[in-house]
Amino acid sequence: MRKTLRVFAAAAAAVVLSGAATAPLAVNASAIVHHPRVSAAARTQAGWASSNWSGYAKTGSFASVTGAWVVPGVASSRKATYSSQWVGIDGFNNSSLIQTGTEADYYNGSAHYAAWWEILPAAETVIPSITVSPGDNMSASISKGSHGSWTITITDTTTGKGFMTSQSYSGPGTSAEWIEEAPSVGGHVATLATYSSPDTFDPGTASGVNPGLTAADGGVMIQRNRQVSTPSAPDGDADGFNMAYGSKAPAAPGS
Repeated sequence: MRKTLRVFAAAAAAVVLSGAATAPLAVNASAIVHHPRVSAAARTQAGWASSNWSGYAKTGSFASVTGAWVVPGVASSRKATYSSQWVGIDGFNNSSLIQTGTEADYYNGSAHYAAWWEILPAAETVIPSITVSPGDNMSASISKGSHGSWTITITDTTTGKGFMTSQSYSGPGTSAEWIEEAPSVGGHVATLATYSSPDTFDPGTASGVNPGLTAADGGVMIQRNRQVSTPSAPDGDADGFNMAYGSKAPAAPGS
């Protein structure tokens, strides 16, 4: 999915649930692109490995997904680094994708945070009415309606600001995901930002029920032959997990 961090126009069908809009990000002229999962060859005990995704994905047939997560902070870096936290449908084993999430990046000498939604192949739409800060609790849902219409909702439950939009989407709905991603910048997968750990995704649902996450549904991110992002085992009720920067798996939520 293509995006720039200065795309603020929402579709005409969008319904903003919060107050006055403020741009949460500084200027960034570089185009940022989120791709479907890019497989990476690696020896790992996880169910899958990718150069741009880490987290959990379920395959099957899905008409909705929900998730909640905590926006991580990002450490300073000499070069620009990027990370996204999102829930979505499709993209795990196809080129379609509908998703919403947050951005936690470091560039131009400071950290930048935002909320956004996107449907491939369109550019990401940043949501300027939600001002995101590290440590904020987010909740999001994507659900299929009638006649190809889908509803995307994301809320910063810490501040109470929310956003909802109804959009057309025709993807096959063959996967549901809860993902920490390294987007692509300038045509290359960006270096993942060093995000604060653990980063909690909990709880989540798929098609309105507990997703029943298993270890085989989890995946790690491999960059430059190094494991840079690792999920925990699922929590006790199999609807959440923690993420950690690096190769060491964190404890599951509630452990």
